[in-house]
Amino acid sequence: MNDLRIVFMGTPDFAVPSLQILVENGFTIAGVITAPDKPQGRGRKLAPSPVKMYAESVGLRVLQPVNLKDPAFLNELKSLNVNLQIVVAFRMLPEVVWNMPALGTFNLHASLLPDYRGAAPIHWAIINGEKETGVTTFFLKHEIDTGEIIFQEKEEIRREDNVGSLYERLMTKGANLVLKTTQAIESGSYPSMPQAENQPLHAAPKIFREDCQINFNQPSEKVYNFIRGLSPFPSAWLSIDDQIVKILKAHISGERKGMPGTISTDQKSFWHIHTADGSIAIDELQWQGKKRMQIGEFLLGNRIPEKPVNQ
Repeated sequence: MNDLRIVFMGTPDFAVPSLQILVENGFTIAGVITAPDKPQGRGRKLAPSPVKMYAESVGLRVLQPVNLKDPAFLNELKSLNVNLQIVVAFRMLPEVVWNMPALGTFNLHASLLPDYRGAAPIHWAIINGEKETGVTTFFLKHEIDTGEIIFQEKEEIRREDNVGSLYERLMTKGANLVLKTTQAIESGSYPSMPQAENQPLHAAPKIFREDCQINFNQPSEKVYNFIRGLSPFPSAWLSIDDQIVKILKAHISGERKGMPGTISTDQKSFWHIHTADGSIAIDELQWQGKKRMQIGEFLLGNRIPEKPVNQ
């Protein structure tokens, strides 16, 4: 059995339950590595990451390096004298960092590797209409998301899921898998399986704002999956009268007429946009400069221009 001393690396809220479950199960967390504080809000005041806030609340040592290859940081990391590093939703690590501890460095990834390697696996699984995803723990190596798999757990993608709902479930399932993996490494008995490369794989690259414009020339099913696969963040959008409208929730309607991108609305209760094979009904939106609203609430005080979108 190994006497574990752990460095935990993570930044967003997705990583917090994984750190918390390790703390609550009595593991020695010698240090927590997270992103530097960033300016947020109208006042642009520096704000700590969710991981930093939790770590400090339980008295853990926090390091916030700007450069992971900085000799001063590497010396400080080495001085922690740890034998295992755990990474959840952090940035790419240089080899000098991930190869430092005797027992290695393992990462939690929100997909069933080797499928959906990359920065946005939850988004792309929904966008592509998958019915199942999951979480994977694996040892880090040179190529991103390619190391030997330790454990995996599957998770159903429900018809009504969006990124927000699936993110919450995978965050909890992932924390439990991190605990299971750490306990297995502590016992000295754990699987380590090479990733299969002889299968068609989906990529999960980072998503940028320009990638989020809705293409209504596609079938309704694809448009529906695209909208929920980007909701609530970073949000699918369309343009109308040179204004950006975020579409946060929609469903496939039964209406089957009209050119793709054209609008059907009674200006009171519904707004349908035609697709390649039908139409999408907008349920929740955020018009540029306005708050997030249900469609009925929005139409009480606003009128939708009845012209094709994205033109």
